[in-house]
Amino acid sequence: MTENATSVPEAGTAAAAGGPAQGTRTRQPAVLVLEDGTTFRGHSYGVVGTTFGEAVFATGMTGYQETITDPSYARQIVVQTAPHIGNTGVNSEDAESRRIWVAGYVVRDPARRPSNWRSERSLDEELEAQGIVGIQGVDTRAITRHLREHKTMRAAIFSGDAARRPDQELLEDVRASAPMEGARLAEEVSVDTAYTVEPAEHGWEGEPRFTIAAIDLGIKAMTPHRFAERGVRVHVLPATATIEDVRAVGPDGFFMSNGPGDPATADAQVRLLRSVLDEKLPYFGICFGNQILGRALGFGTYKLRYGHRGINQPVMDRRTGKVEITSQNHGFAVDAPLEGATTAPEERYGRVEVSHISLNDQVVEGLACLDIPAFSVQYHPEAAAGPHDAAYLFDRFIDLMESSSASTKTPETEEAKK
Repeated sequence: MTENATSVPEAGTAAAAGGPAQGTRTRQPAVLVLEDGTTFRGHSYGVVGTTFGEAVFATGMTGYQETITDPSYARQIVVQTAPHIGNTGVNSEDAESRRIWVAGYVVRDPARRPSNWRSERSLDEELEAQGIVGIQGVDTRAITRHLREHKTMRAAIFSGDAARRPDQELLEDVRASAPMEGARLAEEVSVDTAYTVEPAEHGWEGEPRFTIAAIDLGIKAMTPHRFAERGVRVHVLPATATIEDVRAVGPDGFFMSNGPGDPATADAQVRLLRSVLDEKLPYFGICFGNQILGRALGFGTYKLRYGHRGINQPVMDRRTGKVEITSQNHGFAVDAPLEGATTAPEERYGRVEVSHISLNDQVVEGLACLDIPAFSVQYHPEAAAGPHDAAYLFDRFIDLMESSSASTKTPETEEAKK
């Protein structure tokens, strides 16, 4: 029996053939197996068992709790390049969602005990409680170099009795696991029921300035927080929301969040966004929302060799010439012309230009529509922990809503907002 990376057991249950859930204190054998046959041996971390996913690396030296609770990491085994993880423990305030989403966790030197006034429990206790299989005591920077040189690939962590099986059997299991291409995951990580985040809950005084509908494709808690602290009421809707659901909240703007999986599978969300664009409702998208805008405009998407992950990715805003240090977590990108304005393949949306670009590899990092009120970026302006260079994008969206034509509002939408 093996534990699939997309199926997390209830807190406190056994994960797999390794027996009862046990944390780092047991130090059972563990092995990370990549689909090219490379193996890294260490000891168990979190629960003992087996998990499958796509091996990726995260370069942040802080913010591990935000990383593992980011829904964009669903079905991914995260390798932390920073050598010391767990020093500040875990608390109930810093989680970016309702649970841990990483499929597996790879660290070099976990803290034996946390030391921070905000800590409520240790990281390994949290991994154990939520049924996350991990491995410790491996050279995470060597793993990162290997992934950089050979590409992101399928992988698995085996611990306990499973780690004692022949390497060839373990490799066959890895190669039989599902790839990230073609994975439709947004509906798996999204909320089932809509909820509202009010500006008053985040320090705003007075009436809300605007109301937006935000589609949860894997949204992080900090995103509606950033809107609310600027006076924007946020209606967070499930990934399965329809245009009728959007209209029902009478929004001044429309937002699509980050999220996991292959954007080529997001046909329903592309149709929804096209309906929104047809109504000239101002749009802002981040990460997955950027890829969906690209598809809605008629561009394609493709998988990157090893993706952009971490909190130190340099991006240039072509409109200002300013270079931003950004937080990113994506394995797919939009395939759009890099130079100058071009007419979108879906011609009814007019001209579009690549507004932001990666300074590492020239990947599209943002799109700006010139004839309709819509823009998006491929990174995370709400970053926590991380740089705040891109926080201005929330203000840019507010400016877009302010300047949007009043003719896009109807008596029905105004009444719905009351």
